[in-house]
Amino acid sequence: MKQEPISNTMPSGQGRQAWIEGWWREEKLLIVAGLLGFILAGLCAIWVLLFGGEVAPGGNVSKAVSFNAALGLFLLSTAMILPFSPLGRRSKQGFRLVYTALALYSYGAETIQNVRGVNPRFVRDGSGWDQAVGAGFALVAMLLVVFYVALAISYFRRKAFRKGVGMILAIRYAMAAVILSFAAGIWISVNQGRYTGEQGNIIWLHGLGFHALQALPFAAWLAGRVREPFRTSGKWIHLAGITYLLGLDLIAVQTINGAPVLEWSAFPLAACVCFAVSLGIGALLLVKAYRTNGAARAA
Repeated sequence: MKQEPISNTMPSGQGRQAWIEGWWREEKLLIVAGLLGFILAGLCAIWVLLFGGEVAPGGNVSKAVSFNAALGLFLLSTAMILPFSPLGRRSKQGFRLVYTALALYSYGAETIQNVRGVNPRFVRDGSGWDQAVGAGFALVAMLLVVFYVALAISYFRRKAFRKGVGMILAIRYAMAAVILSFAAGIWISVNQGRYTGEQGNIIWLHGLGFHALQALPFAAWLAGRVREPFRTSGKWIHLAGITYLLGLDLIAVQTINGAPVLEWSAFPLAACVCFAVSLGIGALLLVKAYRTNGAARAA
């Protein structure tokens, strides 16, 4: 039986314009909320340049810069993959509303509290209001995890493949990486900080997992642009996802051992090799897609 190429998840020409317009109509809330994160990150960066990062007694506006930008990117990435979820229209709309509300609280708590000189997560010697905001932040963080796990599960349903086999495979691997990131975030909360052991830093594991949301679906989209049978392109997607997850696992082992990620030792070097393979596959697919499109234009 002849193998069909992976379906192109974003059409070209006028079809692409229609797809983008439809995406904007459906995902407007998440897109705007994501862009707001970058705006807040920019404003906080200006504050840091003018006044410095630390605000006595316990605030640090530079942390708000990274948090707001990371959450904004996370929301935009989620907006990109949400159309491929097999959830019903009402379920998707409910997810958008809840997640946007939780994100707005997170932006506010992180930014305002740090500017006020208060650590928004681990409040020490704060007022009753500060304690309440911190408790609310912890609850919001858990709700962000719960609702995202519910979304992640939807991509593992059989009917999800109707949205595009290659893209769903990539999203499944990305969701596994996100779950590891969420686990690392919970570890940070329980640990009351990002540092563990002698020199371990949990934030590496927490941050790297979320970037699978950009890297792996993008690789799948490129695979859709390459006119190859799924038997070939699917293997590239599997290999990219497996090596990315293996790299995260190696980072996790290094962190659990209380050792720094940035050192010349077995686990970090092996993790670098895994990430290099995963990203290298993306680069290879980019070249293949460019050549395919060039050949199509020439014809």
